[in-house]
Amino acid sequence: MIDLIPFKNTQLSQQIQKTTASGKGILSNPKLVPVHSLNVVMNQNVTLSCCSASASAPVRYTLFQHNQQVSSLNRSDSTPALFTLTISSASDLGPYKCKAEHNSSSAGKYSNSLTFTLLEPVSKPVLSSPTSHPAKGQNVTLSCFSQNGSLPITYTFFKGQQSISPPKITHEREAAVIFLSVNSSTDSGTYKCKANNSFPNSMKYSNSFNFTLAEERSHSQALIISLGLILLLLVIGFALAIPFFIIPSYKAKKYKSTRPSAGFTSTVNVEETENDVIYAEIEPVKPEEEYINFSVIRREDEKAGKRACPTVYSKVLIRN
Repeated sequence: MIDLIPFKNTQLSQQIQKTTASGKGILSNPKLVPVHSLNVVMNQNVTLSCCSASASAPVRYTLFQHNQQVSSLNRSDSTPALFTLTISSASDLGPYKCKAEHNSSSAGKYSNSLTFTLLEPVSKPVLSSPTSHPAKGQNVTLSCFSQNGSLPITYTFFKGQQSISPPKITHEREAAVIFLSVNSSTDSGTYKCKANNSFPNSMKYSNSFNFTLAEERSHSQALIISLGLILLLLVIGFALAIPFFIIPSYKAKKYKSTRPSAGFTSTVNVEETENDVIYAEIEPVKPEEEYINFSVIRREDEKAGKRACPTVYSKVLIRN
């Protein structure tokens, strides 16, 4: 049988007695907490509190970032040490730790670690759908996505001014999606979405989005095609009219302006009748007139012994 003999450490007992006599208790690990929030914006002033609950005064508190001393404060009572910082860049976010120690002792205790989160405002979200021309009764999806902004981001979908879904919160960089059924033209839109996060006044609205039913699209396409065909036929008709109507009319006007005003005599047969035309005389014509007068002298067969017939006057419309 082995007897257990208690071990007496005289030196340790003397040290505890000295510590108690001097009024200094054993240090506990201090706690490092933010005075307000770990969410910060650029150029914001923040405050960290460090305190060891079981420590007796005086206590020295030191703040570290990446094992580099930032600041040090002495407390003669049990109040926490407050460290004020300015977040001017991403490198100021942390991590931070604090150390508590008695002034006369080189030993100390370290706190938990803290890191700030830099808040960024959300960028304008984009509202989209895989199809913008669904068939009647088809189920469709709407996606809302903000490329930039601190997470989490809250998305809300609207039709007109009315919300059509509960807010959707995303904790990852991904789009919020809702499902719709397009049954009539009233379901075609206008749709929008809103994105916001914990950044102050960061709410942003997306672009507008409308669906177009496939039937309405086919009707509009038929109308456009019909109008195009009508326009094409008009162009073809105008092109065909140029050589048959426009050019002859132009030539006629040009001929009138360049025709001489003096008369002339012709000995050709004007028309085939039993009487031969000996000659025809055309009177001078003014350029602004559309008619000319000419006289035709007819003679019957001289061998028949008949006298000449009187002169016949005619008015003829000019055409080229």
